[in-house]
Parts: sequence; C-alpha cells; structure tokens
Amino acid sequence: MLDAARAGGFAYPAINVTSTQTLNAALQGFADAESDGIIQVSVGGSAYFSGQRVNDRVTGSLAFAAFAHEVAKKYPHITVALHTDHCAEQYLDSWVRPLLAIEADEVKHGREPMFQSHMWDGSTVPLAKNIEIARELLEKSVAAHTVLEIEIGAVGGEEDGHSAEINEKLYSTVADGIAVANALGLGERGKYMAAFTFGNVHGAYKPGVVKLRPDLLREIQQGVWDGVQDGTVHAVLDANAPEGKPFELVFHGGSGSTPQEIAEAVSHGVVKMNIDTDTQYAFTRAVAGHMFRHYDEVLKVDGEVGNKKMYDPRSWGREAEDSMAARVVEACEELGSAGRALN
Repeated sequence: MLDAARAGGFAYPAINVTSTQTLNAALQGFADAESDGIIQVSVGGSAYFSGQRVNDRVTGSLAFAAFAHEVAKKYPHITVALHTDHCAEQYLDSWVRPLLAIEADEVKHGREPMFQSHMWDGSTVPLAKNIEIARELLEKSVAAHTVLEIEIGAVGGEEDGHSAEINEKLYSTVADGIAVANALGLGERGKYMAAFTFGNVHGAYKPGVVKLRPDLLREIQQGVWDGVQDGTVHAVLDANAPEGKPFELVFHGGSGSTPQEIAEAVSHGVVKMNIDTDTQYAFTRAVAGHMFRHYDEVLKVDGEVGNKKMYDPRSWGREAEDSMAARVVEACEELGSAGRALN
C-alpha cells in the first residue's frame, strides 16, 4: 500500500475508530470510495474497545484487530491496514511493546501479525531520546513484520488527554530530518513512516488559528536527499523513492485543512493522513439529527411509551455509520486514493 501511494503520488486516510460501529463505518467508506485505507486506534480508543470496566489497551487492541480481520473478509476488493496511533512514552510498556512481542511470536510461528504498523509518539521527549527509543522499536518492528511510525516535533491541540501548545515547537527542521535519517536509515534498517510537524494541530479550530507550512516538508525531504548525495547523511536511499523524497510522510492534525494545503502536503511525500475529529463529528451529528427529529419517539415523554423502532440503537446507528462513511469517502477523494484499490 505504501509503495503504491508513494509511486502514485497519493495518500491514504487513516481513520481513528473507537467501536465496532465506527470500524464498520470506516470499512463502508473505503469500499464506497473503492479505496484501500488504514484504520487505527488511539491509546484511549484501544482501552475503550475493551469495555470501560476492563479498560485495558492490549485487550482492546487485540479485540479490535480480531473483529476487523473477520469483517474485512467481506470486503475483498479493498485492502485495509491496522495501526495503533500516538503511543507516548508512558504507554509503551502497557501497550505497544507488549503488542510487538505478541506479533514477533506470531511471526516466529509462521503467522502474520495482527497489526501492520504501530506509532511511537516521542513528541514530548528530547529529540535524542525520541530517536533512541525509535531505534529500539524499529528493531522490534522488523522482528514483528510491522511498519513503525514516528513523530518528530510536536502536534498542537489535544488528543486523548495529550496536549501541546500552539507555538514554534510545531515546526520540524531539516536538521531534525538529517538526525532521523542518520539514526534510522531510510528503509535499509527497517521500514518506517515519519510524521514531521509543519504547524499541525489536533482538534477543531476556526480558520486562521492553525498556521500550516506544507513547504517545510519539501525542505526537509530535499535537505536529507541532498545530504545522502553529498555524503553528509549516512543512509541508503530506497530505490523506489521518488526524486527528492526520501521519507514516507504522515500528516497529523489535519482537521479543517484546506484542500490546497492537503494537496501540497501530499505532493511533498505524505502517504498517510490521520482523520479523527471530522469523522467523530460526522458520526455524532447523524445521531443528534435522529434524536432531534424523533424526540417524542426516542423518549417516553409525559408517560407515553415512545417508539421502539426509533430508539433501537440500530436505527440511529445505521444513520451514524452512513454519515461517517460519507466523510471517509470525502477524505479518500481529497487524498487521491479513491478508485485506486490494489485488488
């Protein structure tokens, strides 16, 4: 999938889900768009999947993956990858490291891993420590036959209790890119994706608050490419890397971005764009609409009995899934993955 996106100059939507309903909506959206795609769970989403009484990230992640594998079999014309999103340092030992150990054991026994990629979010630690942990996790990812995703820089806003200010730390540098390439290589030591930050902010904001600089991605890509050519960057370019684009990039915090900003980021080597806020709203907005339209039926007002058909969770659930699926289709069209499924 990543090779196809890189060669074709498009990106995949990576849809965060928190339930089997939102997972089904993501699958429906990818199928409607005739697009492959990525479905992912965050640190909070994975725990929520296990049930609020269990509240265990590994259990929830494995349950999510098992359900996804089973249901995705009914969508033979699209390819879907599963991913764990934004694992900060304090969650490594209770989430991603155990998952990688389980998957490495699966591989040893001739089976495929449950997930295809995992993200290490080192945005809150110094760059040297971020890269040191990334090297360890990349080695584990190779053993588990998975792809690693790293974040260099900080994404502003708030997601799952993790927050960062909107300031100059939101902008990665060419020097950051060179440090990553020197430490991790450019694919020869294991496949990874890099989320360099260029003003990205999680959440929903009014126009003008978020100052994206997609051109910064071009500068980082070209700086590292040139460094390999002149020997100042000690890494091996992937033979399939397009000219001037040594990294496979990820776009975080894209809610509210203009189509032009998205297109420019993709043109600089973005192959994955995370989408959560917009799909959350699409799902919940449909539920709210149902409740407003059928107020007297979903509530037992003034001693009445309501209308079971209207408060049956399947009635509003189908509307919510359709609404979210439509937003997934829109994302596929914006990122250029629509109509380009591998199968």
